[in-house]
Amino acid sequence: MIRSTLLASAVAITAVAVPLQAQETFGGAKGADLSIEAMEPDGSDVSSGRAGEYPADIARYLLANGPGNANLSPDGETIAFSWDVTGQPELWVMPASGGVPKQITYQTGVRSPIWTPDSKGLFYSADRDGNEQPGYFMLSPDGMTETEILPAKRGDFRIFGGFAQDGSYIYASTARGAGVFDIYRGTMGGQSEMIIESELGLSARSISPDGKYAVVTETVGEDGNNLFLLDLMTREMKEISEPPVERRASHTLAGFEWRPDSDSFGFSTNVNREYGALASYSVARGEWRTVEATDADIENLEVCGEGQSEVVIYTENRDGFDTLRIRTARDGSDRIVPQLPEGNYSLDCEGSTEPKLLVRVNGWQTPGELWMVDPIAGTGEKIFAANLAGLDASRLIRPQVVRYTARDGVELQGLLYLPVGAEKGENAPPVVFSVHGGPSAQSQATFDAVAQYHVARGVAVFEPNVRGSTGLGRTYSTLDDREKRLDSVRDLVDLKQALATDGLIDGERAAVMGGSYGGYAVNAVLAEYPGEFVAGVSLFGVADWITALEIASPALKAADRIEYGDITEQRWRDFYQVNSPIRKADQITVPVLYSHGVKDPRIDIYETEVMVKTLRSNGVEAPFVRIPDEGHGWRKLSNQLFYFRKQAEFLEAQLGLAEPE
Repeated sequence: MIRSTLLASAVAITAVAVPLQAQETFGGAKGADLSIEAMEPDGSDVSSGRAGEYPADIARYLLANGPGNANLSPDGETIAFSWDVTGQPELWVMPASGGVPKQITYQTGVRSPIWTPDSKGLFYSADRDGNEQPGYFMLSPDGMTETEILPAKRGDFRIFGGFAQDGSYIYASTARGAGVFDIYRGTMGGQSEMIIESELGLSARSISPDGKYAVVTETVGEDGNNLFLLDLMTREMKEISEPPVERRASHTLAGFEWRPDSDSFGFSTNVNREYGALASYSVARGEWRTVEATDADIENLEVCGEGQSEVVIYTENRDGFDTLRIRTARDGSDRIVPQLPEGNYSLDCEGSTEPKLLVRVNGWQTPGELWMVDPIAGTGEKIFAANLAGLDASRLIRPQVVRYTARDGVELQGLLYLPVGAEKGENAPPVVFSVHGGPSAQSQATFDAVAQYHVARGVAVFEPNVRGSTGLGRTYSTLDDREKRLDSVRDLVDLKQALATDGLIDGERAAVMGGSYGGYAVNAVLAEYPGEFVAGVSLFGVADWITALEIASPALKAADRIEYGDITEQRWRDFYQVNSPIRKADQITVPVLYSHGVKDPRIDIYETEVMVKTLRSNGVEAPFVRIPDEGHGWRKLSNQLFYFRKQAEFLEAQLGLAEPE
């Protein structure tokens, strides 16, 4: 089937260097204030300790790796995947039957390969050091021929939407210069044409095999969108689902799967329900119907095979653990599913008479495996194993799901990693709260190198899904909107107190860390609830919502208006003038480790610099890690090894496990 994968750096924080064209920085990246004392990577060697040592050095956990995003060629013969074994993600290929992988890109940092419909080429996008303005490239599967399809351009954020059978593709772009995404159609020859102009946040999600239609969404908050069908010939947009803003819903939980004849497509939506249900839209009838609904979000939809062999495949997400489902399309009956390692699954199924299913596993005990599954026979074979860098898999800790009631009656949830032999009560372990970004995201049972390192050294790690997180129902994801933002910050305090009351953690030795929105949560909880946490770690987090919302990249602006309010309106400027961490930074009295990438287009480094200077002026310890060649997050292994060692040393010192340097 044709994959409708989102390639764009515009919505992910993972792509890195453009191989053929340099770019300038854009968005919020104004440059660093070099007068501020900071630590920077210097390229010095990093020790990884010896294999078999326990607890292992943090470098061992960071070096553990496996395949990243993976796709199966339409002919079912070859797998293309990203892999960061060289120090940054590159593209590799291998036979679907197993064999030795072959590297085919070098010094690009690309993470998401997409096959052309004829299986003769690999399409990818890559930006420069995380500035999120990618170029588009085509590569032969043997790595011998590479072509620049659409050059990168300053200010041009892009979201790839998929291929039609003729090789043309659909994508969203801010090339017009208005700071919003318009819909374009491109060809492999480098031609590009605007199809429809947008006023805010349109995204091209998928194109029909015959090239006549595109599935388009309009952003309504981070966790919601409206769904449309775009006629690429008449350029008319037809509404499929546009619920009221107060009951916004997501239609993109499982991607989009077209029938080969382009008469309908499948997707998952939580319209008028709490969890995403499998649905089908008929182009001819202009209506959609629910096919299957459960008590969990249906995700990762795939349809392949034909006739008696046609199967519908998807995952169900319960508390951050995936369950794979394979069903016969004809009658909806369940088929046998092979036993896979626990965690999260990404899927790609190809083939008609003999369908083949590729499953990438990312779980608490594996940083990545590739499995080939026969969806008809129900058998599976692991064809690519993760490299655990000398770690003992049996010593890795499975997170346990916990639930507690907040002070206002809302049920909260999270994943708790407890050290082996952890005691309760007076001898309970110290804890690090690790707050996810988003806020519309979910802590899941994936491989977490930092969590596994800390728990091996006797520190509990708690990954909370405070209100506003996804995966726990549509209503839950809206409970932190606008004026309710600080309710989610308060959840961190309620969860810490509940865990301590149950005797699972030492509430007097609790630190909090997070990146991006999680970094905001760190700043906010330390300012709003002084004394609850003994230290904080804020990675590229928001300090001043007024500044952050004003300079937000196009990828964020549309969602921000629903999630936080329209900053062009005075009432929201007044609200954040009071309710931004920087306005209450004087209330932060505990040490905080700050870090930021100089080229971050989402949250300007200025945000972190203000917090560092404010805390230091108040006599509060505020070490600062500044990374010159990164954007919104650390993608390069050398930077990860440098930063996370500093973070580990800081947290262990603050929690009393090591002497401060």
